[in-house]
Amino acid sequence: MTSQATELSPARPALDTVENAAATPEEVQPFAELGLKPEEYQRIKDILGRRPTAAELAMYSVMWSEHCSYKSSKVHLRKFGERVTDEMKEHLLVGIGENAGVVDIGDGWAVTFKVESHNHPSFVEPYQGAATGVGGIVRDIISMGARPVAVMDQLRFGDVNHPDTARVVHGVVSGVGGYGNSLGLPNIGGELVFDASYQGNPLVNALCVGVLRHEDIHLANASGVGNKVVLFGARTGGDGIGGASILASETFEDGVPAKRPSVQVGDPFMEKVLIECCLELYAAKVVEGIQDLGAAGISCATSELASNGDGGMHVDLDDVLLRDPTLNAGEILMSESQERMMAVVHPDKLDEFLAITGRWDVETAVIGEVNGSGRLTIDHHGQRIVDVDPKTVAHEGPVYERPYARPAWQDRLNASGTLASGLARPASGPELRETALRLLASPNLASKAWVTNQYDRFVQGNTALAQPDDGGVIRVDETTGLGVALATDANGRYGKLDPRTGAALALAEAYRNVATAGAEPLAVTDCLNFGSPEHPDSMWQLVEAIEGLADACQELGVPVTGGNVSLYNGTGEPGQIDSSIHPTPVVGVLGVLDDVRTAVPSGWQAAGLRLLLLGVTRDELDGSAWADVVHAHLGGVPPRVDLGAEKALASVLVDARRAGLAAAAHDLSEGGLAQALLEASLRFGVGASVALEGVTGRDAVDPFVALFSESTARVLVAVTPDHETDLVHLAEDAGVPVLRLGVTGGSSVIVEGQFEIGLDEAREAHEGTLPRIFG
Repeated sequence: MTSQATELSPARPALDTVENAAATPEEVQPFAELGLKPEEYQRIKDILGRRPTAAELAMYSVMWSEHCSYKSSKVHLRKFGERVTDEMKEHLLVGIGENAGVVDIGDGWAVTFKVESHNHPSFVEPYQGAATGVGGIVRDIISMGARPVAVMDQLRFGDVNHPDTARVVHGVVSGVGGYGNSLGLPNIGGELVFDASYQGNPLVNALCVGVLRHEDIHLANASGVGNKVVLFGARTGGDGIGGASILASETFEDGVPAKRPSVQVGDPFMEKVLIECCLELYAAKVVEGIQDLGAAGISCATSELASNGDGGMHVDLDDVLLRDPTLNAGEILMSESQERMMAVVHPDKLDEFLAITGRWDVETAVIGEVNGSGRLTIDHHGQRIVDVDPKTVAHEGPVYERPYARPAWQDRLNASGTLASGLARPASGPELRETALRLLASPNLASKAWVTNQYDRFVQGNTALAQPDDGGVIRVDETTGLGVALATDANGRYGKLDPRTGAALALAEAYRNVATAGAEPLAVTDCLNFGSPEHPDSMWQLVEAIEGLADACQELGVPVTGGNVSLYNGTGEPGQIDSSIHPTPVVGVLGVLDDVRTAVPSGWQAAGLRLLLLGVTRDELDGSAWADVVHAHLGGVPPRVDLGAEKALASVLVDARRAGLAAAAHDLSEGGLAQALLEASLRFGVGASVALEGVTGRDAVDPFVALFSESTARVLVAVTPDHETDLVHLAEDAGVPVLRLGVTGGSSVIVEGQFEIGLDEAREAHEGTLPRIFG
């Protein structure tokens, strides 16, 4: 780093101290190389009343980066909090602002969950980028006082035929599996999408969920004068210097090779030990406050702990345990080396704290102390190199009202001439059959088993449902069977057509998938993946998506508990329709089940079950899988959002599970009814026979629309004959349209009067695609 040259120059003191900074106001500093704008650098000087030291400049640069400060999105993210009602807070124990949200699920149990991105590092170095993404989100959960119990991953890659896609796919999938499997955490679901818009900007979003008792919640603050600041876990090294914080706050236009050293290196076995060590520390009640070291490393942990506390903090960098003794102060502060935690410990409990970390062979160093100064001060080699108000570093960085405007190309994309209604549609039974198989075998709708078989989905023995089910379900309490369901969804094609509606649709689908398992939806986490905030087009997409998601959460009564924003996901020419990724607001919904043994799977296991279709089918094929796979078409407007219908549908599904009525349930989304029928039949190898006359007659659609429309608020439910009438009455009482569609059984999926597909043929089409492409 340039700051090292500053510190070692023989023409000035060996260290760039606060005293030296005050005495050399005109010294040229590398603020631009560290990602700061000239006006931001001037603001730092105004705050300090002098130029920053090299170490201070390093701290401000990482903490004021887009990734850490949310400086372009903060003004809009406030809408999530503004639209939370008292009713929505009923189950919320910790909301936005902490490392992760915490939700009350009953009986004194709570769960904490969050999704975050590691997109840019995963393009530069796919294996370590993905692995450390998992590690980082797991530490967020640990820092809340919880035991991590499951992970999920939301992956988006470029065109399957692009020569670079295989490199990224193999590395990311191996990284997610290698880290998560080594931790002993089941991977219970997620997403896998291929689209050319993600070619240079793959999305690697990771979610973790943890469980804890109400009284075990821990927060990130440094309070109590005299309390010790303790750094424990792995040693600090040169890997990850300016990693996620800088990589995620700019594009790759400066070239990939120079950025490779910025990617962190993970050690899942160290993290596993760290998990158990932290849990013992919590049980011994020797931790006053705690913060994981992720993006921005020690800079983040010290400034956020001090800012959240009621005093100040002093740290001595000489006491930080290093893997590389040549690191200068700025590098130590910026390093994003993995598997590290920082705790605030009462002096009377320090010996017990050190005894516990010693038993786990976790290296530990007391590096500082909480004081009443209101300042964050840091010394190195006996000299003061940092003296700042921690709030100005952690929480009072620049906030921008970025200009935004509806893109010039948006109207053309939505124009009537771009609607899918103008595309050639299959009409005959053989054509419908060929279309169903083609969609079933397409990369985005094909079986994800090639990926998920590389993950352990059932380790720990608490997994009730996992992929290919619509939602993952984890048991929390072995005695009662209390548990939670999780689902994550986003459709970038819908987001491109209308980012406001696309965000609401992502929430609706995740909400529906949780309810399909029979769980009552309670809370939301999100990861908002968009292009550059400095481009009005991308900024408009982000603002629209936040508005749509905030409104939809309020209508459904589920609060956003926390999440992540990933910007600068674009490398094209500004202002063009293809200058960035599709707007991709990944939405995770958490729901609760009183007994996971009654969770509803997404496929039927027996013949003779009655199939009921809940919801209404409309001619809605813009942005659909059919339009994409068959015609490579994107245009028009996405399906309408009816959150009232989604809420009513969810209530039926939850009540049906509680009453023991539903044997299986599968939501209708990408690929429509045809895809749902085939997937649900393939789940356990039991076929089905259905007739479309009820749908085509009642909803005034033709067989093609009945099979491939992606209208929302629809679910296919299987019930035993003796429960059919009860479920029909349950739906009718809730105002949810219901139709008798057919029956399960046999070794084929039969659409009467149209086509028949044998399950062996379907399985070959569904399961063979990804192995053929990626080996």
